[in-house]
This record gives sequence, structure tokens and C-alpha cells, in this order.
Amino acid sequence: MATGKVQHPTLAERREVGKAARKRMPRSNLEGWQPAPDRSDPVALLEEQDSTREPDLVPVRHGRMMVSPFTFYRGGAKIMAADLSTLPRAGLDVQLCGDAHLSNFGVYASPERTLLFDLNDFDETLPGPFEYDVARLSASFVVAARDNGFSEAGARQTATRSIAAYREAMADFAQMGTLDVWYSRLDADEVIARGISSTNKHRKKVATRAEKLLAKARTKDSMQALSKLTEVKDGHHRIVSDPPVIVPLRDLASTFGLSDDEVHEGLLRLLRAYRATLPDDRRRLLERFEMVDVARKVVGVGSVGTRAWIALFRGRDDDDPLFLQVKQATRSVLEDHLPKSRFRQPGERVVQGQRIMQAASDIFLGWTKGVQEDIYYYWRQLRDMKGSAPIEEMDLQRMTYYAGVCGWTLARAHARSGDAVALAAYLGSSDRFDRAMTDFAARYADQNERDHSAFVEAVRSGRIEAVEGV
Repeated sequence: MATGKVQHPTLAERREVGKAARKRMPRSNLEGWQPAPDRSDPVALLEEQDSTREPDLVPVRHGRMMVSPFTFYRGGAKIMAADLSTLPRAGLDVQLCGDAHLSNFGVYASPERTLLFDLNDFDETLPGPFEYDVARLSASFVVAARDNGFSEAGARQTATRSIAAYREAMADFAQMGTLDVWYSRLDADEVIARGISSTNKHRKKVATRAEKLLAKARTKDSMQALSKLTEVKDGHHRIVSDPPVIVPLRDLASTFGLSDDEVHEGLLRLLRAYRATLPDDRRRLLERFEMVDVARKVVGVGSVGTRAWIALFRGRDDDDPLFLQVKQATRSVLEDHLPKSRFRQPGERVVQGQRIMQAASDIFLGWTKGVQEDIYYYWRQLRDMKGSAPIEEMDLQRMTYYAGVCGWTLARAHARSGDAVALAAYLGSSDRFDRAMTDFAARYADQNERDHSAFVEAVRSGRIEAVEGV
């Protein structure tokens, strides 16, 4: 079987790639960003996405995006992907998250049950220019900081810290062995320790708050989901009905024109196809559980309207649950502007991208095609000690620290798939890249505010429908 030859350039050659890229595309070219003269209408881009989503949930998505410029930014990955397509690039590609805003980082449990801090959303993952993720992350800090009422200088400070941390971490990874880079990870206790040492004035307050967040994350498992998401009927647990956020399949089957038997057979086919994507040991583990109920569950902001399900499994008895999330995977918004994924199945694109970028991934991560044509899913645990930082509660000091942690984490994810040596050589040791990207971040935050205003006006004028408060 023929295979392509893998190139192994020397360290000197890899450094030269980065230096040549700097000459070809100076870092200062990132400054002075302006929207393209023929820029697409942002509301029209969202309407294009809406056409492929569940019609009854589209107004919920709009309502969530209306809340603030930051919630709009979270749901506007497609808009920013179009804008990033015109951004100058150095030609240094990595596996992109594709939606690396500050709320798509958090803690979760590794297979060894250690809480890790990492990226946690990969719906848009795709290989591409490293600048795309750095731009998405840094701009998100300016947007969130403004939402929190920080000064413009403070907002820029948070963005700069995320960029500088990325650059500094990449320099460190460029000095590390290949396996050392791959094994690098940031556990949650280390995040707390770093935060305490860097915020002496508020040490006790920071430590207490962080410990509470981690303690809460450790309780977010299938047992907690069982108590919150189910009721007992005829002596067994089943998922509660709480429309429109949670709608059991038993209440939706007629909507799809399916009988109970057809639903049951369709679920079994999906489950068998999903199990086939797992390694043998995980497949054997999953086979110890029986699927007993399924429901549609609305999640997130940008994902609202795509099909997302939760599935309840029973192990040894009703008090031994497993909850899996089955989330629709569509084309990455980046595929409108970058080469298409080499994976025909969007669910596999998400799973493989996640495995490349994360320090450790969910043991039940897999994918499958849906029952209906052109519908694809990826599977993972619903609650596996997941937790996220309360962005809206952060003061400037805490957000600046958090920006540094996110920047380091993004650099580590990129170093696993890209060439850390070439990237470090391009970024350099000065703050030139930091200043240029901060300028982009602030300018893009301005554009995001204009887009949010246009979106709200589209709702008020009746062009699009929104349901607020859901």
C-alpha cells in the first residue's frame, strides 16, 4: 500500500520557515484591519445558517444572541470566519479549533479522573492558519471585557495578555521534545496555584472562588444528571419533559412521522454505528450499558437549532447511569473559505480534531451518521466533571490572568499539530505580534458591536424572529 513520504526537516530548516514567513508577511500587516468593501450582510449569513436548523429552535438562538455583544459574538462564528478569510496570514497551518473564544475553554475530567483545563468545543475544527484562532480568542477578550464594563485600556490589556501568553508558550514548546509537547497539559489545581501566586492582594478571595468552581465541576457527572434530568415512571428513570429546552423523543416521534417501533429500530442502528467508531476496550465498556431513553436538549448559543440529543443508559441498575450527548455535526464554517475537510463525515472531523488538540479526550468520543440523509452526529459524555469560568463575574485582574491561561492552552493545542519551531521563529521574542493582533482584536470588537446592533434591529423590524429569556 502506497503512502506519502513524511518530511523531517532539521531544526535550522524549521526556524528558517518561520523567519521566511515573517519576511513574506510582516507581523505589522495585522494592524489596521477594516471590513472588506463587499463584506456580506452579517444577518444574511445567520439566516443562511438558520435555513438548515430546527425551525422551532431558531428563534431561541436569536433570543440568546440578542442579549449582548458577547452572546452575539459567541453565536457569530460564521460571520467572523468570513472576515478572517481576508486577514493576512503567514502560511503556517495548525489544527484550528475554529471557534476559540474565551468561553470555549474549561475544565473536564481526564480518563484518569484528573481535572484538566483545555479547549472544549470543536464543532468548527479544521486545519488552517494559526492566526484565525488567535484572532478569535483575542477579540473575544475585548468583547467580554467591554461587556463587563472595563475601560478600553483594560479590555486591550486582556487581549494582549492572551496573545503574549500564546507567543511565550510557543517559544517554550519550540524548545521541548516532541513527546514532551504531546504530553503537556494543565491540570485545574495548577491553574488555581498560578492564579493565587499572581494575585497576592486578592489571594484568599481568588482561591476560595476557584476551589468552589472545581468542587462544583467534580459533582457534574451522570449521577447529578440523573437527579436533575429524569423522573421516575413505573419504577424506572426517564428523561423529564421541559420544552423547548428538553423534549423527550417519546413526545417528538409523531413529529417525524415515525412509529414507536421505527424509533426504537432507528436508535439501535445509530447506537451500533456509533459503537463501531470506538476502540475495542471502550466498545466493550459501552456494551455493559443499555439505552433506556432519549431526548432533544437545547445547548449553547451558536449551536442552538442544530440537532442535539441526550441519551440515558442504565448499567447494573437504575442507580448506575450514563448520559451521552449526541450532537449534530455540520460543515465547519471555515470550509466556506479554506480547503474542505479530508473527512467526509463531519462527526469524524470533529472527533479527530478534538483528539489532536486536547491533552486528553472523553473515552466515549465517537461519531455516526443520522437516520435521515445528510445528518451527522458526534457522541460524548454529557457531564464528565465539566466546568467553565464565570466570565461575567470576573474583574480585570482575574480576566487578565484567565487570558494568559487560555493563550497558553491554545498554543499547546497548536503545537501538537503544527510546527512549534517555525511558529516561534515567526512570532519572535518582541511584542510586535502582540501589538498588531491587539489592534485587530479591538477593531474587530468594534465591528462586532455594529453587527450586534444590526441584528437587534433585524429582530425589532420583524425581519427575523426571536424568543428571549429561554
